[in-house]
Order: sequence, then C-alpha cells, then structure tokens
Amino acid sequence: MAMKDLANNLSVLQLVDPVVVTADTNSTSVDTQFDNGAMLIVNVGESGDTLSGSVKFDYILEDSTDDSTFTAVTSATSVTYGSVDGSGIFATVDAAAEDDAAYVIGYVGPNRYVRVKIDATGSHSNGTPHSVSGVVSPIHKPAASSNDGSPTG
Repeated sequence: MAMKDLANNLSVLQLVDPVVVTADTNSTSVDTQFDNGAMLIVNVGESGDTLSGSVKFDYILEDSTDDSTFTAVTSATSVTYGSVDGSGIFATVDAAAEDDAAYVIGYVGPNRYVRVKIDATGSHSNGTPHSVSGVVSPIHKPAASSNDGSPTG
C-alpha cells in the first residue's frame, strides 16, 4: 500500500518531446533554483538502425550557471543514482539489447541549470525514438498544475 503522496510533492517536466532522433539533440534545461534536486530520465524506443560501437547514442549530463553555456558534469559528487565518466556520459546505447529502456541519473550539483545531451555517433538514417523527462523535488509544495516550487507556487 502506498503511504507517500508523490504526486503533490514532485513535479514532472517534459524536456524532449517524444521524437525520432537521428542527430545530436539537447534537451530543454531544468531550473533547479527552488528544488532539492533533479532526476533526468531518457526514454529510448526500439532503434531503427543497427546499433554498434560506431553507431550509438551517448547520454551526457550537462549543467550551467546561466542557462546558456553548458558543460559536461564529470564530478561524482554532483550525481546520484548512477555515475558519469570524464566526458559526462551516464549511459550508452550501442546494441539492440540496450534500447527499449529508460536511463536515469540524479543531479545534486552546484549549478542552477541541468540538461541531457543526446550525442548521436555514426549514421542514424532511420533513427531511434527518444524522450527526456525531468523530475524535481520542490522545496515548497508545488501549486496545482505548476512545476514551480517557489514560495509563491
């Protein structure tokens, strides 16, 4: 039996509408100013191309202080529920067994804005369906149908 009310204590944001991706794609950013943290979820559908070490997708966590200049998150202390490498990659999909899945990373870093870069390597002529969502934990309970955890909702 569920004992916690997540629906009234978390906010979900659509950062990349479901779309077939054939090239590099940056998600919309999450503004974490009034949040305790953020979780980013990359939903990957069935690939239309044969994935391999040379035809693949890397998912890179990036952050920014100004929502304009983004850099890869490479510090282990800035992420939860996963890890990032020296390039900010938190997941790679390079085989059919890895598509049709969700890839999740938590962000607790020092910068206000965070996003996911879908880095397409190789020729993706048919593409692969993707969407990216963000889940935030507002400091203040969000107002109905609002994703803003500011004191005024």
